[in-house]
Amino acid sequence: MTADDLVLVPPGWFWMGSEAGTPAERPRHRVWVDAYAIGRHPVTNAEYAAFVAATDATAPAFAGDPRFGHPDQPVVGIGWTDALSYCRWLTATTGRPHRLPTEAEWERAARGGLEDARYPWGDLSPSVLFPGLRGPLPGPPKVGGGPTNGFGLTDLTGVVHEWCHDWHADGYYLVSPARNPAGPAVGTRRVSRGGAWRHQDPWSPVGHRSSLPPNLRYSDYGFRVAHAPLSSG
Repeated sequence: MTADDLVLVPPGWFWMGSEAGTPAERPRHRVWVDAYAIGRHPVTNAEYAAFVAATDATAPAFAGDPRFGHPDQPVVGIGWTDALSYCRWLTATTGRPHRLPTEAEWERAARGGLEDARYPWGDLSPSVLFPGLRGPLPGPPKVGGGPTNGFGLTDLTGVVHEWCHDWHADGYYLVSPARNPAGPAVGTRRVSRGGAWRHQDPWSPVGHRSSLPPNLRYSDYGFRVAHAPLSSG
């Protein structure tokens, strides 16, 4: 992951959540997020392989499966703790403090400045935009194959679920702070965001929330990285 693969998201307010979603996605509420940078796309097999080679970390759970082996596919079979280890390695390698995005940062980035759109690109049905990518798909598409949103980000729904920093709680939006929310202090499941290739409908709305225990490693779970603004030091 290089500086060219990270996109600066400016500070600002946005509407988080969806009144049309599940109870855990309500209420829709106003949130401020400070500036930060986030990966243009999820971490790829090639990028994660460099980490494994440098650290002798455990290979992804499905590393031997040809459906998931292309260098430009998002890495899958990654638990939350694996993603955290990758971020720590990237911090040591680059000298910049990489981490997982918070749930609020992920949604702010995914919306791309579109406050009320259902998807990162707008409200147009994915079946119109991606007639050849109706689910379930044979495997995760290569990164960068879909349209970019208003912030220049790709692969935000329909590719892999992406781990976020936060612990998950169904009722968190009822008590979430208005500025830079980072999730509950404790929990048993970590937040994930975005749709995933193996579902009948891979394309989830931007406000959709999901979660998983942090030690589990599924074939439709990956991640992207975030860090402090590119303009800082």
